[in-house]
Amino acid sequence: MTTTIAHPNRLAQYWALTKPRVTQLAVFCAVIGMFLATPGLPNWQRVIAATIGIWLLAGAAFAINCLVEREIDSRMARTARRPMARGEITVLQTLIFSGVIGGAGMWVLFNFVNALTMWLTLATFVGYAVIYTMLLKPSTPQNIVIGGLSGAMPPALGWAAIANDVPMQAWILVLIIFVWTPPHFWALAMYRRDDYAKSGLPMLPITHGMKFTQLQVWLYTIALVATTILPFAVGMSGLIYLVSAVILGVIFLWYAWQIYKHYTDLIARKTFAYSIIYLSLLFAALLVDHYLKF
Repeated sequence: MTTTIAHPNRLAQYWALTKPRVTQLAVFCAVIGMFLATPGLPNWQRVIAATIGIWLLAGAAFAINCLVEREIDSRMARTARRPMARGEITVLQTLIFSGVIGGAGMWVLFNFVNALTMWLTLATFVGYAVIYTMLLKPSTPQNIVIGGLSGAMPPALGWAAIANDVPMQAWILVLIIFVWTPPHFWALAMYRRDDYAKSGLPMLPITHGMKFTQLQVWLYTIALVATTILPFAVGMSGLIYLVSAVILGVIFLWYAWQIYKHYTDLIARKTFAYSIIYLSLLFAALLVDHYLKF
């Protein structure tokens, strides 16, 4: 009897290179920035064009990330099935794919949005694909903190797309994601510490130990909850957002406290999962508050 080996769909392999779940959250935050940039509804054509352009450049950056980290990914259970790690897509194919979708994203943003958004998104691409992936991640346990700025940029990109400007309010949103990133990612790194030990990456639980990382998650979560009050403090949002931010923040603080004082891999896994829900609901609350502000 002949056994037929099923090969993954080529389009699915390229789609996986863009890390679609991570891209979706980033683009969601960018779209929220678009709606917050204007008192009414933004121009829908520009929203669609900006969403497409930002998505394409984000996908291009993640493809480069997969290329650079293909050997590291192959040593980790969480990432071993990625197309580059399995050798299903070549280096040249990945470079061409990233160049094509990245170039298309720049063209869309320049021609249908504005030059400011294109340049900011390109800078974000360089920050993530080059500065973070190639330089910071393999060299310092503070990689996720220093490199977090590139991952925090989507709200500013969305704001720039509609307003052709990046005012203080947009940078507050960037700051929220910037402070959110360490507790979010370190929760993952703790329950995947064996994976990261195999990878050779200098992640904080490996270089400084679990106790130190648990403390950092707790301290950064406190800073995060304080930072999320800023939109209300500067008059950018109202009570709907404030109440939502406090409730969501108290839950996050509970998870972080459990990590700090009663650590288990299960609580770290739950904290990581909640951190994604937290950011999504926080930005959704900003949007609801923007149109129902009182």
